[in-house]
Amino acid sequence: MRTPTAALLVPAIAITLLAGGGPAFADDSVPAANDSTIATAPPDQPEEADLVEGAPDTPAAAPSDTEDEGANVPSGRVCEAGWYYYPTSKKKDYHKGVGAEQSNYNGTPHMAKSTFVSETSGTVGVAFSGELKVTAKSLVTEVEAKWGVNVSVSLTAKIGNTVSADTPSHKTTFGRYGVYRLKSYGYNQYTHANCVKGTKKNATVYTPHRVGWAIWES
Repeated sequence: MRTPTAALLVPAIAITLLAGGGPAFADDSVPAANDSTIATAPPDQPEEADLVEGAPDTPAAAPSDTEDEGANVPSGRVCEAGWYYYPTSKKKDYHKGVGAEQSNYNGTPHMAKSTFVSETSGTVGVAFSGELKVTAKSLVTEVEAKWGVNVSVSLTAKIGNTVSADTPSHKTTFGRYGVYRLKSYGYNQYTHANCVKGTKKNATVYTPHRVGWAIWES
């Protein structure tokens, strides 16, 4: 599968071209994907049943003494009080579709080319499971610094992006445009003005990583 560098997902138009035929949308299309790289199942979806779309716009309030054992521990140091996020491990990218999933069946006895065009635009942001006490911007900064990756608060998939893939005889090729989000784990922890750290609050987060197509066949 080749993932286009341009973005955005749309309910797309599916077109079948027999091998040897001229490509549709020649100016925008991506070269046909190599058969050996096309998946045979749709991309995995997040496992979390309680996944929340959207991160806080402002940091959470300071925890009360009753919910944070670090609040009353004395210390001679002085720190900037607030919530901080600490990434601990990461997994892989998960695809969040924008617009309708597209498909194209090749009923001919020959190899054919399926071309999909995004017809809907949409913006995909941060999602999380557990407790997220920091802003999306702060979260993204920490994830980037931890693993040296480029992620974003949000990415937009746009109308008009095109991808093509070879479809074997009597097979169906599927395409979904959208945003790949990096899944990672970490925890929030409140640092008090006396530099004592409070209780850890675990969170699983999905941060927008890149825009592109997910292509598979059956």
